[in-house]
Amino acid sequence: MHVKICGVTRVVDAEAAVKAGATAIGLNFVPGSPRRVDAARARLLSEAIAAASGGKVLVVGVVADLSIEAMKALVTDAKLGCLQLHGDEPPEVLEAMLPHAYKALRIGTAEDVAVAATYPGEYLLADAKSDGALGGTGKTFDWSLVAGLARTRKLTLAGGLRPDNVAEAVRAVRPFCVDVASGVEPEGQPGIKDPRLVEAFVRAATSA
Repeated sequence: MHVKICGVTRVVDAEAAVKAGATAIGLNFVPGSPRRVDAARARLLSEAIAAASGGKVLVVGVVADLSIEAMKALVTDAKLGCLQLHGDEPPEVLEAMLPHAYKALRIGTAEDVAVAATYPGEYLLADAKSDGALGGTGKTFDWSLVAGLARTRKLTLAGGLRPDNVAEAVRAVRPFCVDVASGVEPEGQPGIKDPRLVEAFVRAATSA
């Protein structure tokens, strides 16, 4: 079971996530997000993650509706391992970034799952659908909707996961990876991770 700690903004939190056993760390570049970092800050974080993990932890850049050229430049500038496309990117944009990218889809209905299945690549992320937000809302969705998708793709499950519900989510979906942002943060402090919650989340996810 892979675990991604997303929306990291501080080196100390990145190092704590590595120590806790996370296999991926997400850096958010989406304008307007309270967890947003710029390329210079992301580069420092990427270097710290590489040093703490011996290069074994994947650094994922979360982007929304950037051009292909801008995405390629960001990967280089911020030393990213891959990109998570969290906007309204069409399949052909994702295809241009493969194999080091995957699409995040907001799931609320079976029709949303059908749309997700049209995207190319080995990996997908399923997040909760919430009006006016691309992610990080702390809301869950009906996990049974994506259980079938998890059998055909390497699916990352996101959306409202916390230390107290991630084991149930893993048993329901059997995803390739679980993803958490707000679920390991102190209340009202987006971008700040509580190392105790991170450790509890990783432990619960990997023991389910």
